[in-house]
Amino acid sequence: MARINDHYLKLKAGYLFPEIARRVNAFAQAHPEAKLIKLGIGDVTEPLPAAVIEAMHKAIDEMAKRDTFRGYGPEQGHAFLREKIVGHDYHAHGCEIAADEVFVSDGSKCDTANILDVLGPGNVVAVVDPVYPVYVDTNVMAGHTGPANDRGEYTGLVYLPATAENGFSPELPSQKVDVIYLCYPNNPTGAVATKETLAKWVGYAKANDALILFDAAYEAFITDTVIPHSIYEIDGARDVAIEFRSFSKNAGFTGTRCAFTVVPRSVAGTDAQGNRVDVHRLWSRRQTTKFNGVSYVVQRGAEAVYSDAGQQQVRELVEFYMANAKIIRETLTSLGYEIYGGVNGPYIWLKTPGAMTSWAFFDKLLADAHVVGTPGSGFGAAGEGYFRISAFNSRANVQEAMLRIREKMGAERL
Repeated sequence: MARINDHYLKLKAGYLFPEIARRVNAFAQAHPEAKLIKLGIGDVTEPLPAAVIEAMHKAIDEMAKRDTFRGYGPEQGHAFLREKIVGHDYHAHGCEIAADEVFVSDGSKCDTANILDVLGPGNVVAVVDPVYPVYVDTNVMAGHTGPANDRGEYTGLVYLPATAENGFSPELPSQKVDVIYLCYPNNPTGAVATKETLAKWVGYAKANDALILFDAAYEAFITDTVIPHSIYEIDGARDVAIEFRSFSKNAGFTGTRCAFTVVPRSVAGTDAQGNRVDVHRLWSRRQTTKFNGVSYVVQRGAEAVYSDAGQQQVRELVEFYMANAKIIRETLTSLGYEIYGGVNGPYIWLKTPGAMTSWAFFDKLLADAHVVGTPGSGFGAAGEGYFRISAFNSRANVQEAMLRIREKMGAERL
């Protein structure tokens, strides 16, 4: 028989969101009359921007004619999109990023996992806790950890607690680590990092020859003008950081699939003999071997995000979801809940009342208000006792969900 990858057997239960779906489906089957409102998974609900749709229709028409038809494109992404990315997302913020350092892909979730293909065994990996589960689970799959303990923490990983006491901004590692996952604006807590905070991380990485994997998927939701949108706004970050971005949340591409990863040519690692190795070259080799690129039609749609009309329409989408976040935040605060986030990001991080566990709150919210959220414990041990609510939904659903919670789930009654 074929030998399986034993590391998969170390994974705890199911991946968080399929486990939520399993519980929700079971409830729906038992209560077919219930009208569920899902504020759990971070999936968008509003249509693609009109500028994107127009560009994609035009690209489809090109594909219908022999003289404008496109076959295989460059695995790294078409130059027309990469040049727009560096101009709008980096040069406009004073970041020295070149177009050939941008790799267009089908999702930042995929890239934060796939980057492990070029990172060898033996690295000491640090993750903020609570954490986006993909960072942890993919390291388990790659064999970079031991088994999990009773708290769900895997041996071999360094967990950096992000709590209300430290403002959800963890301390620097007390030991030397080789790889650090950072996500700002943070999923799930909604916290942001100041330039001073990011400068500390960059300084640590330079002093310890560490690599920062910086997930900036929610940067478009930053409302505070002093908060950096990219880690490359920090001096020296080009030498120690890889940045992941996506069109999913800002422009509604969750089902369309387009993202990009920035790998500066100055980022390096070492081989088994201690020789310096160019990570950009290895990532390019990985992509050209395992990936055939994002479709031409989708990349034309992503390019349109950077048009004048596209930029205005994206701002309107972001403002729509952030207005949802404000409704959720203000409603829950008025009901006596301890609330974080929802100001520079689309997630509200709620402290569960009393000693109620994250999954107990999930079950009660589902049973009493027919509203679905995400248990904080699913993001790590430090997430126990917290709960994430997403602002990604229609205005009508958000308002109805808050009405139900107001009627059924006042914090003082739990």
